[in-house]
Amino acid sequence: MVRRTVLVTGCSSGIGYDAAHGLARRGWRVFATCRSGTDCARLRDEGLESLPLDYAEEASIATALEEILSRTGGRLDALYNNGAFACPGAVEDLPRGALREIFETNLFGVHDLTRRVIPVMRAQGHGRVVNCSSILGLVPLKWRGAYVATKFALEGLTDTLRLEMRDTPLHVSLIEPGPVTSKIRVNSIPPFERWVDWETSARADQYRASLRKRLYEDRGPDMFELPPSAVTKKLIHALEAPRPRARYYVTTPTYLMGTLRRLLPTAALDWIIAKR
Repeated sequence: MVRRTVLVTGCSSGIGYDAAHGLARRGWRVFATCRSGTDCARLRDEGLESLPLDYAEEASIATALEEILSRTGGRLDALYNNGAFACPGAVEDLPRGALREIFETNLFGVHDLTRRVIPVMRAQGHGRVVNCSSILGLVPLKWRGAYVATKFALEGLTDTLRLEMRDTPLHVSLIEPGPVTSKIRVNSIPPFERWVDWETSARADQYRASLRKRLYEDRGPDMFELPPSAVTKKLIHALEAPRPRARYYVTTPTYLMGTLRRLLPTAALDWIIAKR
């Protein structure tokens, strides 16, 4: 029997890393991609097929997909768009370049790769596309405006794609984790330092009292934090169930905020979120 094939992005750590190994254990042929060649070499040493893919570079996306399809005979059963990063900072302090950079990876690259994969799936008569969003694709949080903007946009683009794919054999799903163990806090420090001139900000005192402490101090796991395997469990259903869901909530905060967003007026929801 031909093994099912899946391309997973952002596999150097966290959600993508667990997904790649978890799917491989279930018999999937996994193509685990990372931005860094060093991370790809490490994953190959762990028994995965791994190659570089950088969402921010069109040539990287094209080269990676071409190589994968050459190895599979032009077949790809599933795509899990997981790669993303954050750039913390107050919205008023985010320069245009910061938004341009984060959108290139978190949205434009995801869209580019998906568009390249869809014709392959159409030709073979089946396929699954799963996009990893966030609780911050449902509700905003202070200091996370850039990331929130990309995830809100990803939600809208994915929902539209799902509607448009109803007349095809392709299935499109969203996974919406909340607090999950990962390196996103550590990985967001370089973009913050590159783009946010917090010391000259009108909110400099708030940066010192709040954001910088949260960013630079390891405070241990969040109260509701789950391991990446919790996301992989939902991913497996999205990829293998005969009727995958449109959305998969993962953590308690995601379920809670998804419910409150539907039930509460905006002012009440703002009051709750502002306390976070």
